[in-house]
Amino acid sequence: MNKLESFLSYGCQSISEEDIQAVIETLRSPFLTQGPKIKQFEQTIADYVGAQYAVAFCNGTAALHAACYAAGIDEGDEVITSPITFAASANCIRYMGGKVVFADIDEETYNINPTEIKKNITSRTKAIIPVDFTGQPADMDAIMDIACKHNLVVIEDGAHSLGAEYKGKKVGTQADMTMFSFHPVKPITTAEGGIIVTNDEEYYRKLQLFRSHGIEHTEYSSNQGGWYYEMMDLGYNYRMTDLQAALGLSQLKKLDTFIQQRRDIAAFYTEAFQDVKGIIVPQQLEGTNSGWHLYMLQLNGISRKFVFEQMRSLNIGVHVHYIPVYWHPYYQQLGYERGLCPIAEEWYEKALTLPIHPNMTAEALSIIVTNIKALLKLVK
Repeated sequence: MNKLESFLSYGCQSISEEDIQAVIETLRSPFLTQGPKIKQFEQTIADYVGAQYAVAFCNGTAALHAACYAAGIDEGDEVITSPITFAASANCIRYMGGKVVFADIDEETYNINPTEIKKNITSRTKAIIPVDFTGQPADMDAIMDIACKHNLVVIEDGAHSLGAEYKGKKVGTQADMTMFSFHPVKPITTAEGGIIVTNDEEYYRKLQLFRSHGIEHTEYSSNQGGWYYEMMDLGYNYRMTDLQAALGLSQLKKLDTFIQQRRDIAAFYTEAFQDVKGIIVPQQLEGTNSGWHLYMLQLNGISRKFVFEQMRSLNIGVHVHYIPVYWHPYYQQLGYERGLCPIAEEWYEKALTLPIHPNMTAEALSIIVTNIKALLKLVK
């Protein structure tokens, strides 16, 4: 077995001197927040994915919360989402008083299954939040068709999928609203941050209102001046800073390079493990091109815990993404029970995330593959 000299995380930011200088320049500018870098970052993201509007937030969870607000999610409304995702995909529904409905996943793509969405639609269903898990776009044509027939809003959780492609177009215009995340392990980073892109002007205005206390400048009466503003609704302080936006703008210049590096690593893993007994490699939905935020194997006939612990002892940061959301104690207390989504649960028990990010070396990749193959032989 080969041990790496230092710990290799499953994901990691890639920060250049150019990125650092971009932040320093903003630190020296008059605006650290609520300045021009925000609008510039929003417009650049919108242009990249082909959307008309973009609204930046302090993090991806805040962005999802805002999207649920803009969609009009209210007490008692039902929203369908995937159980295989980070908790925020469901929590944003709860923030608005909605009921989370979990639909099972497709066993090949790991994304929410449109057939299972149909089974879970009721008279109270208000929206669907498909998740582009691991960076692979969900089956958006099928999902949008369902939404159209039932007059539902679709909020695509693209936390993993900035730069991914769906039927020849960048992810970002297929749904009514799409969220991207800029956490350090994501395709690009703003340290923390998120954004919603949309082609709907009404959603755009609501998103802007929600992220800034529900306050907007209004037409002031004759006895008021240009300082006058009014709080129109109960919003939050979810604003992104200019420092974050400056870093994001610099990172965006390298996004396509980062995505290609991830795709190259994924191709290397897939070729290495394609015919290895005991391993199932991930599949892609036809017509999609994943951004490969995560690369996940399924292990058959071997203890995941054993492989996880052995690889970690070799300084290789394998990981597990994610426990089915309704297994969390909070959701258990709400009455969700195990067995709700059997395909998702079976998949989770086998899933193991391998390191994948632009900072990885060819030597590290070779060591990862060699060690996993060696571990498989040990237990045969």
